[in-house]
Amino acid sequence: MKLPTLILSLTTPFLWAEPEVDVIEIDATETDVTEVDDIDLEPQFEELEDDGSRVSVLGYHEFHASKPLTQMRIQTKKFRTQMREIKASGIPVIDMEKFVQWRKGEAELPPKSFLITIDDGWKSVYTEAYPVLKELELPFTVFLYKNYVGSSRGGRAMSFAMINEMLESGLCTIGSHSVSHPFPGTVKKNLKAGPEIYDAFLQKELGESKTFLEDNFAKPVTTYAYPGGFHTPEMFPLADELGYDNLFTVKPGKVSRASPRHILPRYIVLGNSNGAFKSAMVFRSGASLAGGITAPVALPYPVNPQAGHIISSRLPVISAELSQVDGLDLDSVVMRVGGFGKVPCKVNPETKEVSWTANRPLRQPICEVSLQWKLKGKESYEPIMSWSFGIDRVSNYQSQ
Repeated sequence: MKLPTLILSLTTPFLWAEPEVDVIEIDATETDVTEVDDIDLEPQFEELEDDGSRVSVLGYHEFHASKPLTQMRIQTKKFRTQMREIKASGIPVIDMEKFVQWRKGEAELPPKSFLITIDDGWKSVYTEAYPVLKELELPFTVFLYKNYVGSSRGGRAMSFAMINEMLESGLCTIGSHSVSHPFPGTVKKNLKAGPEIYDAFLQKELGESKTFLEDNFAKPVTTYAYPGGFHTPEMFPLADELGYDNLFTVKPGKVSRASPRHILPRYIVLGNSNGAFKSAMVFRSGASLAGGITAPVALPYPVNPQAGHIISSRLPVISAELSQVDGLDLDSVVMRVGGFGKVPCKVNPETKEVSWTANRPLRQPICEVSLQWKLKGKESYEPIMSWSFGIDRVSNYQSQ
């Protein structure tokens, strides 16, 4: 069942990263990484068929060698560790050009890929992140907003020369991040002022920023990252008119070739939390079966219904057996089920079986489940274990 786009847009959580602010007040704990992989949340467009490949898009902001961690600031050594982990995984990091070609059906990708993005245009992108990315030969995209490019405010913004040097390396590409990086309140104020004023506001933020970047850096700009992830339906047709073909949010999840192009998911990696990065590193099986059900995959622990299997009941018991997890913190277990969100699962202290019984019929042909837990004495959650199974809607035509 599709959700009205207006409801999505006005309830989308946002991240704010105005470069003069060091502390970002958002709720982004490690247990809040709820993915939106393969969910249709916008009106139909002419999209290509899903080829089974998935891209994990990571988003960063500010970097520093020694300043304390914040949500938007990550220490350089931690960033280097994450990039080395990506490099060691053997999963390729693609550039934005390859990503766009794949989305158009003009190129093929392996089952799993990473895409690295960085928002705003902090000077530390050049002084801290770029040396790491250059050393490891990892391509990346910087989403720039006009008013901060070459800004003299505190000497914390990248200069034109810095951006050009990165572009000339062949590793860096650029995308638009608006003109002024407006707060959601500013966007809503212009929206309430009426269609003409709001259209002029959007024309400036989306259009003028694109023109500015293309004129100053002589590179085509066809991608856009919503400031803070906040968007409204009026932005979509204007983005099409201006020539944007892929627009990114801050909702976590993997991108498929068939993902709606106006609301592409992205993992925003926080400096003071590991949850988003861990989730970004976990891929489901790239192969797909008829109807979009993921192929059976080998999970580290037994689950029921099994991954990739089709069941007849729309009120199933969903469970996982975690007896082989040494040091499992029973109180930390979190289960999420597609269409239900976080569910009140039960954990058997003797068998360590985690279970939840659907309290209303599953409505979708595919049900996605994720499970996460901590080990005793640890602050961070273990990597998410995710799987999906199908519902045979023909054999179970009657409502339960």
